[in-house]
This record gives sequence, C-alpha cells and structure tokens, in this order.
Amino acid sequence: MAHRRILLVDDNPKDVELTLTALEDELGAHDVTVAGSGVEALDLLQNAPLLPDLILLDLNMPQMDGLAVLDAIRAEQTTRDIPVVMLTTSGENRDVRESYQHGASAYVVKPMDFGQFRDAIRTITDFWTQLNRRPQLR
Repeated sequence: MAHRRILLVDDNPKDVELTLTALEDELGAHDVTVAGSGVEALDLLQNAPLLPDLILLDLNMPQMDGLAVLDAIRAEQTTRDIPVVMLTTSGENRDVRESYQHGASAYVVKPMDFGQFRDAIRTITDFWTQLNRRPQLR
C-alpha cells in the first residue's frame, strides 16, 4: 500500500486526539497533518509541496466554518478533486444537504462510542485512500 497523506481539519483538541488515536494503527501508512482552523487548513493547502489524498473536515468551527473551507477547496484548480469527508457531530439533515451542495465527497457523523468511531475512521481512510481512484494532483 502506498503512503497516503491526510489533512485533518478540526478546532477541537479532544476530537483531534480522538481521531489520531483512531488512526493510530494506520499511522505508518498515513501521514496525518492537523489544521486547527479553516484558515490554517487553506494556508497549508496553498503552501504544501504535496497535497493530501484525503481531507477530514469538521463542519462547526469558529472564524471559518467547514462549508466556507469546502467552498475554497472546490474553487481552486489544484485542490478541487481532493476527496473531502465532512466529519462532524451534527446529524442535522440541513447540514448534510448543505455539505453535499458545497461539494462534500461524503458526510459522516462522529459516533459517540470509540470503537464505532475507530471503525468509521478505518472505513473512511480505507475507501478514500486505497479503493477510490481519482485524477493525479500535483
């Protein structure tokens, strides 16, 4: 399996820690970069020598919410084809609908149970970094 790059965008340190813990078994296969805000994520994407293979994006963040980040990602030629999975606590139908309207590749509600959360993260990363095929980026 090829080494894959993941950008995790979440402003909640506990959720970041939980996600990194869920990815722990796969961290040898994945290079995970964490952005604590939407602004930081866009800066990382703009200046990255190598773009991520997958973006895990929280919806509810201060300053710049996930939808605004998603709009910016989809607006740029270099980043528009990167799979973006909304990984959030909101199960509201309005949030799901808006995320897809803004170009989300998938929408996953963070399970409360850690075992289920770990399984969800593994399924997401397996699909988007191993099974899914997409155009080559820079």
